[in-house]
Amino acid sequence: MGDKKQQTRPKRIFINDVDRYSSKHIAKFLSTSRVAEEEEEEEEASPRREPAFQIVGTVSPSTKDGKDNFLLEQYPSPTRDELLERLLECDVVVYNISESARQQQIEEATWAITALNAEMENFKSRKMFILVSSVMTWAMTKPPNLEETDVLLSEEEFRRRRPHPNFRTHNNVENLVLKLRRGKKFKLTGYVVACGLQYFFKVSWLMQFPKVPLFGQGTNHIPMIHVNDLGGVIQNIVALKPKSKYILAVDDSKNTLEDIVKRISVTLGSGKMNKVPEQDAIATKAFTPDELDYLNIDLRLDAFIIKDSFRLRWTSEAGMVENMASIAEEYKDTRQLLPIRIFLVGPPAVGKTTIAEKLCSHYQIHHINIKEVIEEKMAQLKEIVNEADPDIDSEEVATAAQKQLEQFNNSMEMNAGRLADHLVFDILREKLNSKPCRNQGFVLDGFPKSYEQAKLIFSDEETENQVVMPKKPVYNEQITPEHIFVLNATDNFLTNRAQRLPQSVAEKMRCTQEELVPRLTRYRQLSTAEQTLLDYFDELEILLEHFEVTTGDSEYTDVMKKITEMVGIPKNCGLSPEEQEEEDRKKDEERKQKLAADAAEKKRRNEAALAEMAARYEEWQRDLSEVERQEYELLEAHSLPLRNYLMKHVMPSLTEAMLDCCKIKPEDPVDFLAEHLLRNNQQQ
Repeated sequence: MGDKKQQTRPKRIFINDVDRYSSKHIAKFLSTSRVAEEEEEEEEASPRREPAFQIVGTVSPSTKDGKDNFLLEQYPSPTRDELLERLLECDVVVYNISESARQQQIEEATWAITALNAEMENFKSRKMFILVSSVMTWAMTKPPNLEETDVLLSEEEFRRRRPHPNFRTHNNVENLVLKLRRGKKFKLTGYVVACGLQYFFKVSWLMQFPKVPLFGQGTNHIPMIHVNDLGGVIQNIVALKPKSKYILAVDDSKNTLEDIVKRISVTLGSGKMNKVPEQDAIATKAFTPDELDYLNIDLRLDAFIIKDSFRLRWTSEAGMVENMASIAEEYKDTRQLLPIRIFLVGPPAVGKTTIAEKLCSHYQIHHINIKEVIEEKMAQLKEIVNEADPDIDSEEVATAAQKQLEQFNNSMEMNAGRLADHLVFDILREKLNSKPCRNQGFVLDGFPKSYEQAKLIFSDEETENQVVMPKKPVYNEQITPEHIFVLNATDNFLTNRAQRLPQSVAEKMRCTQEELVPRLTRYRQLSTAEQTLLDYFDELEILLEHFEVTTGDSEYTDVMKKITEMVGIPKNCGLSPEEQEEEDRKKDEERKQKLAADAAEKKRRNEAALAEMAARYEEWQRDLSEVERQEYELLEAHSLPLRNYLMKHVMPSLTEAMLDCCKIKPEDPVDFLAEHLLRNNQQQ
């Protein structure tokens, strides 16, 4: 009975850096997991068991106040003594050094295992140390037979592993854990988990290139693992206490980098790749040198322990390529990568294009200028027809492109160089439905211009064909803007602004006097029609925000500030290393400014308190002087009658006695004075 209670007691698990992506998701997984049962039936019979683990961990100083609900406790920047005290309270200590090669992280893990080993004799119960390392410590390992390139490496060969030059310190920490002795009298058990790369999307997600770049040849095999499966490996180690000290944590895929990038491109982008030299990855800031080290690894690993001995509920056993669709959705949900869809409306020359470009740069979304979209589509069709695109190998695709291109050319011939409206709408809908626009979002720059155009572009055709008519217009939520910003300005302001433009710029922007006036007239007519563009979005109950442009500020500072406040913070893949460094710098500067402000405020309060004390002391001194003066005057007043009496009745006799004493010079002057005064008094 006592053993059963002991088994059900939640284990306290420490995880370092629980505010970083990998450690955070491991902690979240363990907080909701249960120790593996002996029987599956027991698990089904008790679905509401208490959590098996209590999670505690360290966080960085910049972490906001408050802790995640999966954490029991968090420790921001503890000292070594404080941290050791917390580690000794835990049953399991997990140190994750797989995310980066930061020297501070390596040193802390080394210190932790050394300090715990030194304190082992004082342990009240057995403890477990799990080091989550990286397969980069196997990066330079060669197969036993160099001629057999397809041989898989397994945990049994961990003593042969050779680390990447940048991961030698990781290897040293692994060896330190592996040296922990086992036996009944040794209360600290150590395990090393060499995990595969955790799934990456950032370059493909941001879609900064028409084709997803593949840096290098892409023939290298990359061992990978889903972060939840990594959490499952740690859970099984805690529950099963395997005999092997070294465990590989990789999924069952044997994909090359090219396989992975191609599937990412198909799922998130255009489906096209572009092989570029590795040095371009750093030049374009697509990857840091450390990230390229991970992508250059070439290993085929067989994790037989987790396949044969562990009871993992795999999230992605087949790997990233086979589960790309679900992993991409999970990626978006986890990072809250919500698309931002903006529509800028306003008269010509009001600044829509400038603001659109700034918003696209700020939110890393796509600028939709109808003229550029049409030109891009025409160029794509010509590239396919001319067989300039190596990714297109289907005759059907080329034939369809040829037919569509001829349709466009015929339409332009019949409409004086302009495409028919229905073709423009088709091209725009195709662009808005593209994966980059649906994943990241877009800024529509001034098009559509009328109620009918908006209805034809954004309406949901499938819902419209239903028999029952809805209460409000139906629309395609995936491509319809969620933020409508209307820029307003007077005709005089706009014409004056256009007149100040250089002739070449005005011609390029179609803002010459001959072109601007008709465009303004057309815009005003559409704005006063029976059904306007803005009426369409009103019917959809999408909020319209109006801004008056009244200044010549070319940066549109006020407008940008208001729009970004309304839209909110960027929701894309996160900050680049440079942006993150700048953000950290700003936070550090803000922290220093706050500390300086607090110190200045403390100094001001101290000075104010001292000044108040000095003022009170000075006032007390003045009061004391006044009291002394009054006492002196009172004493003077009280002594006046006595002084008068002495001057009248005593001093004359005493003066005479003193003079006689001086003349006679008796042997005893005191007796002489006394007898003289007594005699004089009797005579009187």
